[in-house]
Amino acid sequence: MKIAVTSQNRKTVTQHAGRCRKFFIFHIVEGQVAKKELLELPKEQSFRESSSQLPHPLDDIDVLITRGMGSGLAMRLNEKGIESVITEDEDPEKAVRSYLTIS
Repeated sequence: MKIAVTSQNRKTVTQHAGRCRKFFIFHIVEGQVAKKELLELPKEQSFRESSSQLPHPLDDIDVLITRGMGSGLAMRLNEKGIESVITEDEDPEKAVRSYLTIS
């Protein structure tokens, strides 16, 4: 399983998922974080700027965790089979652990 977490400042879970260009990617194996990496996208590959009809670097994730997103992005993710999760947690690792606990 792969979980992406919006983190424009590379420290906390940030809002505005459509405009975000920096994501922590958590690779989950048997319910535990096996690997964490940072994905930085150019502006034209942010969800807001890119086409939902074209391939996207985050198409292979299973879950996107953020502190805020619009309904258009939520629908776009759903169409690609990606679960969208809004969290109140600011710590990316805590947000992922919380998600894994309730899933």
